Amino acid sequence: MRLIAVALAALAGGGGGLACANLGDPPGGPPDTTPPVVVEVRPESGAVVPDLKGAAVIRFDDVIDEMAGSPAAGGGPAGLGRYVLLSPVAGAVKVGWHRSSISIEPKEGWKPGRVYHLHLLPGIVDLRRNVRKQGLTIIFSTGPTIPTASLAGTAVLWVEQRALAQGLIRAVPLADTVGYLALTDSVGRFRLDAIPPGRYIVYAISDNNNNRQRDRREPFDSGLVTLDTTASVALWAFVHDTVGPRGRGADPIDSLAFRVNFTQAFDPRARIDTSRVRVVALPDSTPVAITAVLTQAVYDSLSARERAVADSLRRAADTTAKRDTTHRDTTVAGRGVPPSAAARRAPAAAGGTPAPGDTSAIKKLLAQRPVPTDRIVIRVAKPLTPSGRYFVRVRSLRNLNGVEGEAQAVLSVPKPPPPARDTTRVRRDSTKP
Repeated sequence: MRLIAVALAALAGGGGGLACANLGDPPGGPPDTTPPVVVEVRPESGAVVPDLKGAAVIRFDDVIDEMAGSPAAGGGPAGLGRYVLLSPVAGAVKVGWHRSSISIEPKEGWKPGRVYHLHLLPGIVDLRRNVRKQGLTIIFSTGPTIPTASLAGTAVLWVEQRALAQGLIRAVPLADTVGYLALTDSVGRFRLDAIPPGRYIVYAISDNNNNRQRDRREPFDSGLVTLDTTASVALWAFVHDTVGPRGRGADPIDSLAFRVNFTQAFDPRARIDTSRVRVVALPDSTPVAITAVLTQAVYDSLSARERAVADSLRRAADTTAKRDTTHRDTTVAGRGVPPSAAARRAPAAAGGTPAPGDTSAIKKLLAQRPVPTDRIVIRVAKPLTPSGRYFVRVRSLRNLNGVEGEAQAVLSVPKPPPPARDTTRVRRDSTKP
């Protein structure tokens, strides 16, 4: 009897092991490389559900990875919550994993009379590590009819001079404290469809810690938009400081110019003239005459122009130089070669909309405003003293959000290098008397 019991127990254990076997591709069959496909959503997009109860559900055609993980820095969502964007809600959103489906529900519950936007972001993974690269937007209502107004726009990082990619967009109605959320694409564009008409404050936030909030040191911008049927807005994100620019040292450029660095970019539309800059020699505080105060870009342009003029005069004075009559134009235009096939195949998308990844619209937008800078170049009337030290003060310097500050810095002029040793001289023969 004991042997029979042991055999039955072993058989039961083997059967349990077979029941718990991992799901995998059939032996010898082709590997499954298809990402998870959404097969059902509840509520459906466009549905009006006044008495919505329970969680919204997104179901896939395969088991997806639970993607468990610790919360993001700054209190952001963890696990599957990083791939779900639900708005408008106040507070956290509960996202649950149910093998081949996920459930989404705001902790505050579904509020009556709202139009909800549920964004499933790219990044969902199945058990074979196939990544879903498409997003999905589901719009449903708990009362009103689904509106048809839409808000679009572009967001850039003003100081960095590039698109705000994967930036958080928050459109908040003036009469409310919660807003609609969206993310920008790789070239800073965003679009919010099916939102109620009205007046909105639209924020573009560089959400560096992915906590779906605007933190103190994160670049952002905002604008007031009146939405009837359609509206668009351009947003220029930058770090908003509550104190004005301060000095961050000075560097010599040449004998008649030096650079002053600041802790933050200043408003490029505010002209800095010599009346707001004072330079004195240390230690006796002797005033130094200033001939110009320039931004770094203007100084670089002037220097390049001066070098070009000097080179031209030098070539004109060189009577030994002869014109090279053997030079041929070897450029594409000179050879008469038509544009490449790739150039012919890359027009803008139909309807004038930029093609995905097209940065031409961003370049045009950035050209509408001067480039912020965190440094200036000061030119003086007389050469700076080698090994000398100078004190610099710049007054009434405004940062990008209009806060004034005073910058101070000390310039140390380096000692000139010793003259190069002449190695061509013949050494004296010490063996001769």
